[in-house]
Formats: sequence, structure tokens, C-alpha cells
Amino acid sequence: METWIGGELVGGLYCVKIGRAVFGESMFTRVPDASKIALAALVAWCRQAGVAMVDCQQNTRHLASLGAREIPRQQFVEHVAREAARDPVAWRFEPVYWNSLLPHPTTA
Repeated sequence: METWIGGELVGGLYCVKIGRAVFGESMFTRVPDASKIALAALVAWCRQAGVAMVDCQQNTRHLASLGAREIPRQQFVEHVAREAARDPVAWRFEPVYWNSLLPHPTTA
């Protein structure tokens, strides 16, 4: 996932997908918070694709503030085995995927 501003690459997230198991590998940023936008895009894509979990590999306060949590190793291994065996989904992001992260207006 990449974050661009004015035609310039300013941040991103490298990840690996096996079946529907997704592993975040590394993030970079040239502008504050640009990699966080890339992570949000990954989450939006995962929701659309039916990907239940992203392996963040790091236990940080920032990731915890976004809902990340540690799980027991056995649960992780079982999840990876199950999701890796599922049919993969194409890496294609559509702007409408942002709707899964944005609050929905209420109707009066």
C-alpha cells in the first residue's frame, strides 16, 4: 500500500499475502503519518476482501490504539494455516473501500 501526495510517494506499507493470510512486513514514511494512512488503506481492503486479521509482527502502543492485540501462538498458527489455504483475493484497492472506515451519516 502506498500513500501519495501531489504525485510524490510519501509513505507506505509492505506486506505479504498467502491465500487470505496477510502479514505486515515494514512501513516507511517521508511525511508524518503517511504510513498510517497506508495501514488504514490495508485495513479497508482487508474488510472488503474478507481478511479477518493482519499479522502486524510488532506489539506497539500505536497498533494497540488501533485495536491490535496479541494472540496465543497456537491460535495464530491455526489462523495462518486456515487462511493460507483459502482462495486468494486480488490486490486491487477501490476508493469505495474507505467507506468501511468512515462514519456513516445518520438520517433524521
